Amino acid sequence: MSNVFVIDTDYQPLDPMHPGYARRLLKQGKAAVYRRYPFTIVLKRVVEELQVQPLRLKLDPGSTTTGMALVDDTNGKVVFAAELTHRGHAIKESLDDRRVVRRKRRNRKTRYRKPRWQNRRRKKGWVPPSLESRLANILTWVARLCRLAPITALSMELVKFDLQHMQNPDISGLTYQQGTLQGYEVREYLLEKWERTCAYCGKQNVPLQVEHIHPRAKGGTNRISNLTLACEPCNKAKNNREITIFLAKKPEVLKRILAQLKSPLKDASAVNTTRWALLKRLKAFGLPVECGSGGLTKYNRSTRGLPKTHWLDAACVGKSTPVALSHRGIVPLQIKAMGHGSRQMCVVDKYGFPKQHKQRKKKFLGYQTGDMVKAISPKGVFEGRIAIRHRPEFRLGKRDIHPKYLRCVHRADGYEYIQKGVPHAPLHD
Repeated sequence: MSNVFVIDTDYQPLDPMHPGYARRLLKQGKAAVYRRYPFTIVLKRVVEELQVQPLRLKLDPGSTTTGMALVDDTNGKVVFAAELTHRGHAIKESLDDRRVVRRKRRNRKTRYRKPRWQNRRRKKGWVPPSLESRLANILTWVARLCRLAPITALSMELVKFDLQHMQNPDISGLTYQQGTLQGYEVREYLLEKWERTCAYCGKQNVPLQVEHIHPRAKGGTNRISNLTLACEPCNKAKNNREITIFLAKKPEVLKRILAQLKSPLKDASAVNTTRWALLKRLKAFGLPVECGSGGLTKYNRSTRGLPKTHWLDAACVGKSTPVALSHRGIVPLQIKAMGHGSRQMCVVDKYGFPKQHKQRKKKFLGYQTGDMVKAISPKGVFEGRIAIRHRPEFRLGKRDIHPKYLRCVHRADGYEYIQKGVPHAPLHD
């Protein structure tokens, strides 16, 4: 089961403990629930002599999902894991909608105003709002975990380490080029792009080979956009023929492959754009930051026989990864960025005309949209996030619940959580 974070009365982080021991402390009245997600208890006393085990927070930044893992380097135990889902695409869509609304309003009311779209200056280190949100999500959770656990070091996936040179300083020549990590970077990208299936027949769970879509014998290159994955029979059957000839009798497969070749590289661009900014901001925490490449991460995961997930990738980041990782029973906390609401007071229809004006008050009867509540009503017991309405009933899922049946479990903090295997206890405000 997932471990529980522990702090004392002075909010000093202690070693995370097993949920069973945390439940016993809660029943005996020696501790109280401090936070529901991630589940944290606060002791009702001060620990004078702190003797904690240092932990390392590892990050695997992604464009849509970032994996996080707390690892004890001394014994290789994964103490806590989480997967953080970003909302960059939602921010981009909101900015597009806002731009359309403003443009229509200007065309209606200030049609002859001179354009002023070149009067803006961007400060040094500026990144787009959708990517800034991604950075803010990661930094927010790094700061939170540093307050809840004795973290003394950070690791993130950024650069490539020369693992062969570290193992054998005398390596050189062709042996150096065809070492242990040969092909991990390119092959990992292709496996993700083509979803670990043969591009021609769709087989899965079979050995896949790197295939040139436009054959090298006819002028093809080793560029990443010209590479795909194919099983051995399909690779031999295609040989050096053009893909249009090879898949002439399979127009659906040909169309899918050609469409995949032209797919945008937004995810890769997002990671490349923000990796140095993330590293710079992580160093501001004052903790040593270790970097590792994607190839090294896959090598660590493959040699330890671990399945591919975001949080296990995070646990395998960097050279400091222990030889044996103990992750049995760890249930990752699923975190989804939801934002803190919208400042748009006027709701418009699909044509851009006003149809509704929002209330100026964000809270109503002590609740606000995004609060996680537990409702014990005559209709049953329900739990989830609420959307407030400025009337006697709030929206909870697909039903309306009166506030008198609600009990707040977790105040809105801009995130939504899903986790199993933690002790449940009331949260006292």
